Amino acid sequence: MTSSSAPAPASGAHKSQGPLRRLTARRRDEAHRVSSPLELFFDLCFVVAIAQAGVQLVHAVAGGHAGNGILNYAMVFFAIWWAWMNFTWFASAYDNDDALYRVVTLVQIAGVLVLAAGVSRAFEHHDYLVVWLGYAIMRLAMVAQWLRAARSAEGPERTAALRYACGVLLCQVGWLGLILLPEPARLWVFLVMVVAELSVPVYAERARVTSWHPHHIAERYGLFTIIVLGETIAAATVAVKSALDEHDALGELLPIAAGGLLIVFAAWWIYFVVPIHGHLRSSRQAFLWGYGHYLIFASAAAIGAGLAVEQAVGKAHISTLSASAAVTLPTALYLLTVWALHSRHFKVGISQQLVLPVTALLVVCCTFLGEWAVLAAGLVSAAAVVVGVTLTTRMVARERRANATARAA
Repeated sequence: MTSSSAPAPASGAHKSQGPLRRLTARRRDEAHRVSSPLELFFDLCFVVAIAQAGVQLVHAVAGGHAGNGILNYAMVFFAIWWAWMNFTWFASAYDNDDALYRVVTLVQIAGVLVLAAGVSRAFEHHDYLVVWLGYAIMRLAMVAQWLRAARSAEGPERTAALRYACGVLLCQVGWLGLILLPEPARLWVFLVMVVAELSVPVYAERARVTSWHPHHIAERYGLFTIIVLGETIAAATVAVKSALDEHDALGELLPIAAGGLLIVFAAWWIYFVVPIHGHLRSSRQAFLWGYGHYLIFASAAAIGAGLAVEQAVGKAHISTLSASAAVTLPTALYLLTVWALHSRHFKVGISQQLVLPVTALLVVCCTFLGEWAVLAAGLVSAAAVVVGVTLTTRMVARERRANATARAA
């Protein structure tokens, strides 16, 4: 998943006729590259797993087990995100859309559904067997894709594909530690395996960097961001429905719904305000940007879970402060990580650079506003968008006046 200037086969190679075609690399400069219907379907099926992780996080936090719930959420969400990410970068470089490629991808989707079915057991009983089985289905299918790519490649490209296949397979064996080792050791297994998983692409692409497409990758990440933000929209909708069903709670739930909508609208605006694909040029940028999205995706999905926790105050073993933090803290984390990965590369001057970090700090402060915390966080997030747009507009106006003056002189 790093940048490459090496030549790749012609972009039209994958469009040859026949149900089975050679799985050859696509070009990085291929024109009009967009997400395929299969990729969109793949993303859609991940909604099930994300929703299950969010529901279990809500149950854990509302039940007064926030620490354990957050840890389980981080572990399960890593499996979801990493499997999605592996497929996304592979597909950007090698998608030939033939019959076998489609079938193997559908097998990966089946693995996602198996993983989703095991999320509740992982949270409630620390039983990761079903999650591991679903993950194994996805990863073995990914190994098959890399082996197929290696069969059609030569030299360094073949070496890189084989390294990917072997690395993914060895990591899958390593995840058995979550099943076989005693519970106190599982956190260490998770941490070690995360490092191992993240190291596979770094090692594999020392042989030859894959020919992923910057615009396509940026679009794929953007679409997945929309999916996880959709979980927050769903939570806000539930708040509105609950308010209408329980008229005595109308005054309590409508501010939560309004604040949640403002947060997700601002989150969408802030993420998509800049065309990030132009920034993905070097190997270092690609790895930091791709890996850093774990925090963006996880925090965005956690906002929706936090809204659900807010709605449960009074019916669950959790204080108003804790419930507010379940929304404000992931919102602040989202703002900071989007700034670090996206916005800061396009900001000019200290004023523009400080907008999102200051907003994140103010959102955290909103935690202490009691039942108005979510609405206040939403208003602060919306204000950040207004301030950002205003500063950008003023900067553009100054540049235009300067250019006009220069032409007149």
